[in-house]
Amino acid sequence: MYFRYGQEETDYLKARDPVLGELIEKIGPVRREVDPDVFSSVVHHIVGQQVSTKAQATIWARLQELLGTVDAAHVLARTPAELQSVGMTFRKVDYIREFARCVSDGEFDLAAVAVMPDEEAIAALCALPGIGRWTAEMILLFCLERPDVLAFDDLAIQRGLRMVYHHRKITRKLFEKYRRRYSPYGSVASLYLWAVAGGVIPGMRDYAPKTKPSLGKV
Repeated sequence: MYFRYGQEETDYLKARDPVLGELIEKIGPVRREVDPDVFSSVVHHIVGQQVSTKAQATIWARLQELLGTVDAAHVLARTPAELQSVGMTFRKVDYIREFARCVSDGEFDLAAVAVMPDEEAIAALCALPGIGRWTAEMILLFCLERPDVLAFDDLAIQRGLRMVYHHRKITRKLFEKYRRRYSPYGSVASLYLWAVAGGVIPGMRDYAPKTKPSLGKV
């Protein structure tokens, strides 16, 4: 499954922001996979924290093979050592096991989070160990398919904004200007900013000032 959007969203963004609109025309449809299962999505995002995309894919494939079904019961049926053997740190294993316990004991309601307003869902997810705001926002976008997610703490989003609008730095105030401009379709804007940051259009550059190399101490 891919994040679902269509002409309504892209036409709105083109009308609101001709600069982004021109890039939408050049890039065409952007496909990003989504996982509609909240439990699986949370675990997947914990697995991916502070590792490369390639490492995340490898560890995730191993975990899926180990568990068969990625749910609370199958996680709790495995020992911490078994879970760690797929390539995760013990800290991530602790986060995942605690999340599974909260779901199993009814302390965390997967179905309720799926229908909460964005900020309430983010708060509920952030109450889990190992989940910060950025991770919660990614779950809202790539699991719950919420339409208006634009994450300030996402470095690629900031890079995309610098590249598209020729900014040297994205302050919170500047970010909020774009967030309001894209709303209520910030998620679709995010897809295109990620694409730009990833180099989908040759020749576009990042306008962040280059840091001078340190001369070090003699």
